[in-house]
Amino acid sequence: MTIEQKRVVCIEDEPEMIDLVRLILGRKGFKVIGANGGIEGLEIVRREKPDIILLDLMMPDMDGWEVYQQIKADTELRSIPVVVVTAKAQSIDKVLGLHIAKVDDYITKPFGPQELLESVEKILGSVE
Repeated sequence: MTIEQKRVVCIEDEPEMIDLVRLILGRKGFKVIGANGGIEGLEIVRREKPDIILLDLMMPDMDGWEVYQQIKADTELRSIPVVVVTAKAQSIDKVLGLHIAKVDDYITKPFGPQELLESVEKILGSVE
């Protein structure tokens, strides 16, 4: 029994990834709202004001960092935690993401279900 269902917006250009995230987090009681690409992602984030955002970096319509900067520039959205989920596993990207851009966490694809859950629960506090 959850007090209030935590809402996760997953901004991702691969529908299979959104389905995977929905499967992993849905079992733990999260409501996952998928957004296909950065432009739609920003619209959904502005409308839904989710508890947390999972953000892919490599998207055809709008780069993930651009989406991140727009979220952080918006006073209504800037306090929403952002976890970057990306196939760019190079350590320099991780350093950039965590220290320069100040994202809340960074997960590289492919990731395990536990890794995703731990990251989200660490940031939001456990839902249980």
